[in-house]
Amino acid sequence: MANKDIKRYLENWQGEVDGAAQYHALAKAEKNPQLSQVYTNLGKMEEKHKAFWEEHLKKEGVTIPKPVPSWRTRVLIWITGHFGPAAVLSTIADYERVDKNMYVSQKETDGTKMTADEHLHDRVLDEILTVDKKGASGSYLAEIEGRHKGVAGNTLRAAVLGANDGLCSNLSLVMGVAGASFNNHILLLTGLAGLLAGAFSMALGEWISVTSSRELAEREIKIESEEFDMNPQAEREELQLIYESKGMKPAEAQTLAKHMTENKARAIDTLTREELGIDPDEKGGSPNVAAISSFALFSFGAIIPVFPFFFWSGSKAVLLSGALSALALFMFGAAGTIFTGKPVWFAGTRQLVLGLLAAGITFGLGHLIGVSLN
Repeated sequence: MANKDIKRYLENWQGEVDGAAQYHALAKAEKNPQLSQVYTNLGKMEEKHKAFWEEHLKKEGVTIPKPVPSWRTRVLIWITGHFGPAAVLSTIADYERVDKNMYVSQKETDGTKMTADEHLHDRVLDEILTVDKKGASGSYLAEIEGRHKGVAGNTLRAAVLGANDGLCSNLSLVMGVAGASFNNHILLLTGLAGLLAGAFSMALGEWISVTSSRELAEREIKIESEEFDMNPQAEREELQLIYESKGMKPAEAQTLAKHMTENKARAIDTLTREELGIDPDEKGGSPNVAAISSFALFSFGAIIPVFPFFFWSGSKAVLLSGALSALALFMFGAAGTIFTGKPVWFAGTRQLVLGLLAAGITFGLGHLIGVSLN
């Protein structure tokens, strides 16, 4: 047996260790008992896959390592435990989508259900995400009641991006002014002004965006209500077609559509979710929460290049600002790998290089402008 095959077995085994641990963490954190059972069942599938690769490793005389989840999985499990499944589910779904065909070309899995299982994982998570976006589920998850809130948008990913925006924009601004002058008073005022201007701009933009989405959702819901009042039978038939398109039998779809439209409030709720893809409870979220979150995240990143100027001045403060920002750039880039799966050093270094390149260009332009003005 070639070493590359043993290495492949170990990589497959580790992937199943990670998958089982993550699904069990989801099951533990999930408040909906039906969804919790779904995650438990997925975790059991991953454990069977893990045992499959353990048997192959044993046949090659390889000692089975202690099943310890990778650092990335441990981070996702920590996030799951503290923020709930909604914070990570879209990331896990992305992983499953990428890996669903990983066993197709591996001859060891021929004649097994492992590829089918991986495809099922992808379909199940996609269905749960669809439930959040469009309301009632179809086919194999139709019996699951309730909604899995907030999984469409990954909150922590947005947090990393928001803080990174503040860091990069304010670092470039501060370094641009530093290129023209090392005056500590000017640099400090510039940094704080850039922080406030950027944070207020981001907050206002988010507030307007979410408010507009809510107003549009409210208008669509009102139109749907009026259409139901004018012709409830047509709306019932339309809902039936939607259920049929999801794989339900015509008789089942007709019965369910009739049941869901017997009560107007329930009918409008269902039609809004199914036909419009709008959650009538959320309507795009809270504009105030979005604005405050954007302000705080941008400010968190933007204060980093400004911080040294509170305590030092001159070239020392500029160098410390650059060094502190470089460390933060690398950390923000590395943090993004939790969601993308890219190597930490690659993502962190890429973010570091690009951020410092932008800061270096603005520093040079600031220096040229400063010289020309003087």
